Amino acid sequence: MAIIRHKAQRVAVLIDVQNMYHSAKNIFGARVNFKEVLKTAIAGRELVRAIGYVIKTESGEEKAFLEALVKMGIETRIKDLQIFPGGTKKADWDVGMAVDAVRLAESNDAIVLVTGDGDFIPLVEYLKSRGVQVEVLSFARSTSQKLQEAVDDFTDLGAEPKKYLIRMR
Repeated sequence: MAIIRHKAQRVAVLIDVQNMYHSAKNIFGARVNFKEVLKTAIAGRELVRAIGYVIKTESGEEKAFLEALVKMGIETRIKDLQIFPGGTKKADWDVGMAVDAVRLAESNDAIVLVTGDGDFIPLVEYLKSRGVQVEVLSFARSTSQKLQEAVDDFTDLGAEPKKYLIRMR
C-alpha cells in the first residue's frame, strides 16, 4: 500500500532503544545509527516529538549514549532495570510507549514506531482505527511478521546496513 508523506505532515517517532540495540548486536554484531534512523523516520516531515525509551543499567555506562540521543533531538525516557530475587531481570517499556503513542495520536498525522516487537500489534490497530498512519522501522530478521503486515509502511533497516549500523570495535 502506498502511504502519504508530505512536509506538512506531523509525525512522532517512538524508539524502543533496547529492542533495537539487542537486534543490531545479535544479528549484525553492530550498533544502531540512531541519527540515520531518525532522519529516515521523519522523512522530511514536521517532527513533533522523538522519544527514546531506555533502560538504565546498574553501572550507569549508558550516560554518554543518552547524552548523544538528546543531542540528536531524541527525548529520553529512562527506567531502572528491575532485578528480582533469584537474579531474573526485566526491562520493558511497552506500556509506556503505547500510552505515549495513544496520547500523541491526537496531535499527529503519523506515528513511527522503531521496534520489531509484535506486542505492539493491538496498538497499531487502535491507532489506524483513529485515522493515524502507522509506520515501523526495524530489522526484518527480528521483527514480528504480523507487525510488518499490520502497519501502513515497514522499513527494513537491515536492507541498508552501511546506513543504519555502526560496526563495533
